[in-house]
Amino acid sequence: MNIENSIILEIFKGISFSKKEMNLIESKLKKLKLKKGTTLLKADDKVNSQYYVYNGCLRTYFIDKSGKEHTLQFAINDWWISDYTAFFTASKAIMYIETIQDATLYEISKKSMEDLFVEIPQLETFFRKKMERAFASFQKRILASLAQSAKERYVSFISTYPNIEQAVKNYHIASYLGITTESLSRIRKEISHN
Repeated sequence: MNIENSIILEIFKGISFSKKEMNLIESKLKKLKLKKGTTLLKADDKVNSQYYVYNGCLRTYFIDKSGKEHTLQFAINDWWISDYTAFFTASKAIMYIETIQDATLYEISKKSMEDLFVEIPQLETFFRKKMERAFASFQKRILASLAQSAKERYVSFISTYPNIEQAVKNYHIASYLGITTESLSRIRKEISHN
């Protein structure tokens, strides 16, 4: 596979590994290079893996019964992405994941993760902490969507994803915020005049 040690250390920041552990991790990761517009996952797919975003940008979205897309998450450099409901419950995907920029990802299957947890217990702690932060982030997002104005949600969005606007279409951002593209334009004008 020949994944550079520096990439493994970047993916698992803050952890030191022996040469044997590095080789084991390398054997469990699969490098993927995807072009913009590639669908990585679609509803009803079996979800066996999660993905580390080395570079590029991806979007997770749900399509409701009327056919409307609802963007749930963007994933940029150093983020992990999957349909986690399906991944953790061994159910079928309910979401779609697409690349909105060319991307390099590192895929790890659930089975490979479980194997690594046994061989390198500090990885279980690493992933637990990642999931705790992600869970807290999703709760904050739900609360924001319930209690914040669209302008406040937009300000929070640009704080969370500082340089993403150049890479993401306005309708994806509006979908993420739960507003129309017209409302997004109005909010941007308000902010630029302040």
